[in-house]
Amino acid sequence: MGVQSGGPGRAVVWRREAFLMCGDWSLAEDLLQTALMRLYTRWHRLDPAGIDGYTRRVIARLAIDEARRPYRRTELRDALPETPVATAESAAALDVRAALQKVPPKQRAVLVLRFFSDLTNAEAAKVLRISEGTVKSQAARGLATLRRLLDEPADLTGHIKGSHR
Repeated sequence: MGVQSGGPGRAVVWRREAFLMCGDWSLAEDLLQTALMRLYTRWHRLDPAGIDGYTRRVIARLAIDEARRPYRRTELRDALPETPVATAESAAALDVRAALQKVPPKQRAVLVLRFFSDLTNAEAAKVLRISEGTVKSQAARGLATLRRLLDEPADLTGHIKGSHR
């Protein structure tokens, strides 16, 4: 994804990245809209080659900050929501996305940028304004957490057994 220019086609990619970082399409749209407003207000000061990186940085920071807000905490329900019948592939994708939402926000942002957006360690570090070493360690920790979550059976309430979160 080495495209460095903004544009309507980039908004689709940025929205998908925001969704993977936050796990909620409505929130992803809000994050993208906020990022685009910030992009608009700073447009005259930005290098055209850096628009993609700037927007990704804003989305990642907003997603991490949003995950820290207390009203975003998971709520328990008495009954399970209705779920459509899924194919094996879509069920596996849902499992990965559900597990990804249980990974800490900063690690999740690193995983999305590195493996979904296909950025290098250096590019992800620049987007998040952290060192390459931090990107590597956060990616390793995030992948380990993701693997552990995918290997553990989930109980009916959606909580991972053995997790104390």
